[in-house]
Amino acid sequence: MRKAIAFVLIITTFGFSTQKERAFDVGEWFKFRIHYGLVNAGYATLEVSEAIRNNKKVYHAVGKGYTTGMSRFFFKVDDLYESYFDKETGKPYQFVRKIDEGGYKKDQEGFFNQANDKVLVKDHRKKSEKTIVVTDNVQDIMSTFYYLRNHPNIDKLKVGESVAVDMFFDDEITKFKLKFLGYEDLNTKFGVVPTMIFRPLVQSGRVFKEEESLTVWISNDDNKLPIRIKASLAVGSIKADLDGFKGLKYSFKVKVKP
Repeated sequence: MRKAIAFVLIITTFGFSTQKERAFDVGEWFKFRIHYGLVNAGYATLEVSEAIRNNKKVYHAVGKGYTTGMSRFFFKVDDLYESYFDKETGKPYQFVRKIDEGGYKKDQEGFFNQANDKVLVKDHRKKSEKTIVVTDNVQDIMSTFYYLRNHPNIDKLKVGESVAVDMFFDDEITKFKLKFLGYEDLNTKFGVVPTMIFRPLVQSGRVFKEEESLTVWISNDDNKLPIRIKASLAVGSIKADLDGFKGLKYSFKVKVKP
């Protein structure tokens, strides 16, 4: 369950841009409402601000996820994910992961040395640190999705084709693949939104029913906002819907308003 919730949290940062200009900028914020079956399980928020790393201005993305109401009574979740990444290359300098998911806790920081393809991981709970060799141009769990918002090949994908990126998560490199499924006009609280549909390919058996149990709807405009995520789990299903936003770089495209 904890990995499923984490995955839904980070996938809410997901989106693409077919333009040279970035699909996001400082000040962007949006919020997702997460449902577990028929229950309102919690919320996730994503925000982009600015920070200084290596004597230069960088993006600072912060993702928070938490359960509410009775869901919090049965399964408490308080997650914090942060990433500091380069404004030009999208390469991460540092990540933060502080999670509490039903008593499962982690408090880690990672510092990337992209020139030497290494990351120093500090575990504050275990009071330990280790250096791990990574692949070239690797992304952390948050920067992955902001990086993909500006991937140059998305507009060239045909239905059934995929794009992939190396993502560092849980001290390992994961090949994060996304398959393009097509287009759909989606009914939302904001009206009918034209979307692009993608399917992240994930490992089956442990959390998800099968490799292709996640589906993501992304706004088909220059913002490339995540609109809806559905995940079929071994113990039920999770659905997340865009609930609010502000500070978008571009106008939000709606075909039919409610």
